[in-house]
Amino acid sequence: MYVPAHFSENDLPKLYDFVERHAFGLLISQHDGEPFATHLPLLLDRSVSPNGILLGHVAKANPHWRQLANQQALCVFNGPHAYISPSWYQTPNTVPTWNYVAVHVYGRAQLIDDSDQLVDLIHKLTDVYERDRPTPWGFDVNDPYIRKLANGIVGFRIAIERIEGKWKLNQNHPQERRERVIAALRERGGGNDVEIARLMQELVG
Repeated sequence: MYVPAHFSENDLPKLYDFVERHAFGLLISQHDGEPFATHLPLLLDRSVSPNGILLGHVAKANPHWRQLANQQALCVFNGPHAYISPSWYQTPNTVPTWNYVAVHVYGRAQLIDDSDQLVDLIHKLTDVYERDRPTPWGFDVNDPYIRKLANGIVGFRIAIERIEGKWKLNQNHPQERRERVIAALRERGGGNDVEIARLMQELVG
């Protein structure tokens, strides 16, 4: 990912927090000599040294897994984004742009095909998305139905080798312009607009 120095975010806990908040990512690798991508939820485990791992699974019918083992893979996590009108700057010789936040994670993939490990992976993913519900859904790891479903997926883990963060939030503009953009985004009022305004405000102080 092209990351100019003024847009680069290198704080590892902040990047990990972002991955966990925007965990529905994009897995990209090579398949039959061409880029192949799958949209899927990914689970970050920070405890595995040295840099953590990502865990996920794909349907066995998805060919993505067949050439994934030992490949260098890229996982993309997208956050809020918003169009920025040059009219908001109230300054001549400016152009439109797009503000956004994204994290790219790189690492080598390993497949998980052991039945017990697959069921454990499903259990971990389910727990993440169910635990804050008033009545969380759960399952018995020994349930034959769950075991049968596990036969229809292939899991993978990606040991994180490199992680890049890009916080493109008008840092290359003077503060007064950035404050005008923040005000305009808040006035427009969409969900992404408000979140980008909040992130920009953190930088302005």
